[in-house]
Amino acid sequence: MRSKTNVLDQDSPWAKAALAKLRRGIGKTPGENPEIWEITLGDLPKQLTFKGKDDNYKPTAAEWAIHTALTLYALHRQGKSASMSAAGNSLGAAARKLKSPDGNNEQSLKRRFDAVTTAKDLPELAHHARGLVQLFKAAEPPVTLDYPRFAADLYRYQFTDARDQVRLRWGQDFWASARDSAEKTENGQG
Repeated sequence: MRSKTNVLDQDSPWAKAALAKLRRGIGKTPGENPEIWEITLGDLPKQLTFKGKDDNYKPTAAEWAIHTALTLYALHRQGKSASMSAAGNSLGAAARKLKSPDGNNEQSLKRRFDAVTTAKDLPELAHHARGLVQLFKAAEPPVTLDYPRFAADLYRYQFTDARDQVRLRWGQDFWASARDSAEKTENGQG
């Protein structure tokens, strides 16, 4: 995934066209838009692609995760000259960075974040995540997201036994500033 965002971050006509095509894939299934298959499906390891009967084809969890992460990355990157992917910034950590210092936007932000984390499936999560990505993009300075990590989280989110682990980590990262402030106060540093 990192190699895909690196290619999309190049200042080239191909990268700009690919980002535009990816934006047109937002909200669609991985197989619905052939013009983006080169970037979403290209170089995907064989073990992550479909293995089954042709009459029962559905996108794999990996195909959904890569498609969703890359289309949202293209939205995030629109109009920006720098990469919007930065290592270490989980969805929760990125959302936390949107909190205003006075806390005025915390409840509305929490509602948006909760809508993402309580989604019943990946298409619903992607729908709600789109709103957060638009907020990341509009922030000054823009808030980056670790898109390779996000893709891995999206992959795991699709499996019932891992979904709550992903949600928990996002929640821990979102509430880290409150936890850190409480620890400082308890230790007499606040």
